Amino acid sequence: MNSSTKVVGILWVLMTILESSAFTQHQVMQYFRPNDQRGINVFETGKDDTTSFHHLKVKVGGNFEQSYQMLRDKNTAVPMTETDFTGNVNSLTPLTNGFDLAMANLNIDAQLTDGIRVQLVAYLASRHHEDAWVKGGYIQFDKLLFLHSSLIDTLMKSFTIKIGQFDVDYGDQHYRRTDGGNTIYNPFIENYIMDEFATELGGEIYYHHPSGLFLMLGVTNGELDPTVVAGANIDSATGNPNHYDPAFQGKLGFDKQFTKDLRFRVTGSIYSDHSANSNTLFGGDRTGSHYFDVMENPNVAKGTVLSDENDYSPFSGRFNPGFSEEVNTFMINPFVKYKGLEFFGTYENAKGRKITEFTERQAIQYAADLIYRFPAHRENFWIGVRYNTVKSGVQGYTQDITINREVASAGWFLTRNIMLKAEYVHQVYLDYPDTNILNGGKFYGTMLEASIAF
Repeated sequence: MNSSTKVVGILWVLMTILESSAFTQHQVMQYFRPNDQRGINVFETGKDDTTSFHHLKVKVGGNFEQSYQMLRDKNTAVPMTETDFTGNVNSLTPLTNGFDLAMANLNIDAQLTDGIRVQLVAYLASRHHEDAWVKGGYIQFDKLLFLHSSLIDTLMKSFTIKIGQFDVDYGDQHYRRTDGGNTIYNPFIENYIMDEFATELGGEIYYHHPSGLFLMLGVTNGELDPTVVAGANIDSATGNPNHYDPAFQGKLGFDKQFTKDLRFRVTGSIYSDHSANSNTLFGGDRTGSHYFDVMENPNVAKGTVLSDENDYSPFSGRFNPGFSEEVNTFMINPFVKYKGLEFFGTYENAKGRKITEFTERQAIQYAADLIYRFPAHRENFWIGVRYNTVKSGVQGYTQDITINREVASAGWFLTRNIMLKAEYVHQVYLDYPDTNILNGGKFYGTMLEASIAF
């Protein structure tokens, strides 16, 4: 199926869904993050019980985006040839202006009973998986009325339980990232250079205090692709056959709206997995980067990845430290919003290794977003800037590499369901060996994107 036929097909599916579900869209879900503009700056769902339950509700929605790319790239890597590859493997793919592959998501939410909701998300088309793939699904309990216990009913006024395959709640940045066709929460085109996102199987429990303090504890399988096959590879650090430990995560935070104009939030998160089949906390995105084909070789990108590379299609512009066997990481996220001005920051310190490594490497990431939304009370326009930098050890390299990105953005919500945005991005790669395609690398230029969410 060619791209234009696929786009038409996706549009037809979304229009059919929208028409068939038009009668149910007015039904509001309990403890739910809206799919449209109202979901901006919503993080974990709270305990405000403002929606009454009358009967089972099903909400079918979707996300669709189309971007236009005007990026250019360059590098200074020495020409190299390698067996099974054609020509210079350090040459870059020639780029031109044009439309990228359209991406689309399908969202199904159901309010099963009072205080119990389920969600299922599928990727209808994306850069990484052009065919339909199920992202995951989970059930969320905010009430346990079926237990008929007044004590439990009282406790559940402060607790939330989530079970299934879902976005691991590590850090706050994953609430603001682009996820395939869902770009509505992100004031920029792309996510962080080191993109922390994985869907894993497990459970999380939240405690919410009226003061604004909250705590989350969770355990997952540490895998994007679960397996029951015993590990046969030998862990270089232990000398024993690999075994698959559970991953543990936690978050402690404070979030309070002090006045109608001032909100303050700060969280600290941890994630730890000591032995995995293939942990993908920094590479679990099944949709791919929204910067297409930058810093890539046209031959290598279509086949086997070179042994000393970390980042090829479909994750161009991102960096994966490759902590597939062991990862121990923490993140701090401050968020301040005063009237239309908001600041969101990130400090991240990650350590980990592959199964072939004896010791851990370290990766450190900083990011800062400054956004101004206007006019007052509507905030349907915005301008923003982002600075993002990563410094990391790479297997086989004697010194750390550094990647810096600066972004400027502007956008407009035509309605709460329709968004247009534009950005200018400039990204540079430092301290890569001259035999690496990213040596002296940089890409820069403008991106345009239209997005629909319902």
